Amino acid sequence: MGNSSNASAGLAARIHRALRDAGFAAYLVGGCVRDRLLGLEPKDFDVATSATPDEVARLFPGSHLVGAHFGVVMVRDGDAEVEVATFRSDCAYRDGRRPERVEFENDPRQDVLRRDFTVNALMLDPSSGEVLDFVGGRADLAAGLIRAVGVAELRFEEDHLRMLRGVRLAASLGFSVEARTLEAMRRKSGSVSLVAAERVRDELTRILTEGGARRGFELLDETELLNAVLPEVAALKGVAQPAEFHPEGDVWTHTLLMLEALKTPSVELAWGVLLHDVGKPPTFRVAERIRFDGHVEVGVEIAGRILHRLRFPNAVREQVLALVANHLRFKDVPHMKQSTLLRFLRTDRFAEHLELHRLDCLSSNRRLGGYENLKRMFDELPREILKPPRLLNGDDLIRAGYAPGKRFSAILEVVEDAQLERRVETKEDALGLVCALFGAPDAHTGL
Repeated sequence: MGNSSNASAGLAARIHRALRDAGFAAYLVGGCVRDRLLGLEPKDFDVATSATPDEVARLFPGSHLVGAHFGVVMVRDGDAEVEVATFRSDCAYRDGRRPERVEFENDPRQDVLRRDFTVNALMLDPSSGEVLDFVGGRADLAAGLIRAVGVAELRFEEDHLRMLRGVRLAASLGFSVEARTLEAMRRKSGSVSLVAAERVRDELTRILTEGGARRGFELLDETELLNAVLPEVAALKGVAQPAEFHPEGDVWTHTLLMLEALKTPSVELAWGVLLHDVGKPPTFRVAERIRFDGHVEVGVEIAGRILHRLRFPNAVREQVLALVANHLRFKDVPHMKQSTLLRFLRTDRFAEHLELHRLDCLSSNRRLGGYENLKRMFDELPREILKPPRLLNGDDLIRAGYAPGKRFSAILEVVEDAQLERRVETKEDALGLVCALFGAPDAHTGL
């Protein structure tokens, strides 16, 4: 167990003891109980208690009321933090996210009945090991089922995001979605469009990065949630590809295979894999064979709209779009000039571009020779060869007698090309090349 998880577990145990010693009921609840029963490492810890927020705050000075109206207090100790929530029942939901009001309860059963899925509705006494199970959560854990608590449609009307969360849980745990819960997701799928873009973004990102990404997107498709949140990705289905390059099948199948091969990816790599071929559906045509002319440029445009719609930070958008833009460049590597190749190798976060290319090959023709050669070059080439100190800069050109002008950048790029290709190695060589290609300084006072 990691240090932060250890610290949170210890803090949760101390909170539990303090609440019990003060005469309140208290239990671990939610994902931490589920994960413990499955033998997994909990990522965070929540405590449910009969104590009111004010009573919790008095017991833990310095705690932070993060949702006093909903009975939630955040207790911190160094880097560790535990959410402590008062037993409650929820009244009417009107915004598809939060109840209009809550009623605090003394009965843990009432608290459980408002929760999303049975596997998240288990309570654990960490001192005795006793598990409170009012909704059949342990049986669903044993059966590998994600089942809504109570009436599934009501749970999803209360918080539309629960549908995406159910898909994520099923995918990451390798569970199935119980039939009535699955059907309710399908019937209510359109309402997910009412959820704030940031919340949708975060759930989709977790589906992509927490394991089981392929299963997650198959479930999104099966429940019709995919068409509601990412219609551009749903459009990949049925788009045929030339068999000589893509024996695996259509663009959707190819993308699913890449998602299946993802192993602990960054957010940017995961979204880059998902969106790398998003430009193929609108550029599909059949000439002498199936073609996708300009699909990279169209894909960058479509991916940009998706990332903007989901309100990704600029830095994330830039890297995802770079991955989409560059994924087809690898086929040109054997024909690149040395200078072009070295510039490609020093692309920012090039290791992620390489990994996307590896997954692309594995999920199509499985020819990895070019990838392996390029990776070897990337790993072994010294930095001073990939990006050597410049032989010339603008000041050097001015000192040599060239007047500043808009062509300086073109001149310096030509010099750098020659340097990367080992055609010039000194400043004198570089100035000689400039003179040979662009003329003597006195003939180019307008440069």
